[in-house]
Amino acid sequence: MENEVLKIISSHMSLSDELIKILEEVVVIKSYKKGSVLLKEGQMANEKFIISKGCIRSYVIDDGEEKTLEFYTEGQAVIPTNYESRIPSIHFLDCIEDTVVFVNSPQLEKEMMLKFPQLESICSVMYKISDKMLSDNQSSFTSYRTISAKDRYLMLIKERPDLIQRVPQYQLASYLGVKPETLSRIRKKLSKE
Repeated sequence: MENEVLKIISSHMSLSDELIKILEEVVVIKSYKKGSVLLKEGQMANEKFIISKGCIRSYVIDDGEEKTLEFYTEGQAVIPTNYESRIPSIHFLDCIEDTVVFVNSPQLEKEMMLKFPQLESICSVMYKISDKMLSDNQSSFTSYRTISAKDRYLMLIKERPDLIQRVPQYQLASYLGVKPETLSRIRKKLSKE
């Protein structure tokens, strides 16, 4: 599994033999079963993740209804919005598949930086990755708000086709901002076109 984190990081920066050795020593890997809840509304986020295998869903509960905000899959960073602010979370994170993640926490980060100052460059890259994800999410959110449900579904098929087979339809519908019945009608209509 350590090789997976090395692949992810090396896709964003070159790693010296020294950094590779350090990473192999400090990487924390956790496995979660499908259905595991990593963060609940009201909890403090003490960990952030990079997904090696699996899928994590972020959602809120609004008037008793789950509303999916995002799906995170292999190679993506999951940084709860309250991770650095140290305020209670307004959303949930759960595993919709068996999931393996690389874990980081403020305490672990601090310890690693004191022991291995060379890791600062990796942290800088990880912040750039999370900034890009935030920017991408904001762009997606803006376009999702201005296009039809059918176009949102077509956009999902184009940009994240893996989700169609991996995620339950009711969660996809929630992510697209429609009811499951509406998503069924859209899929049926598209299959006839």
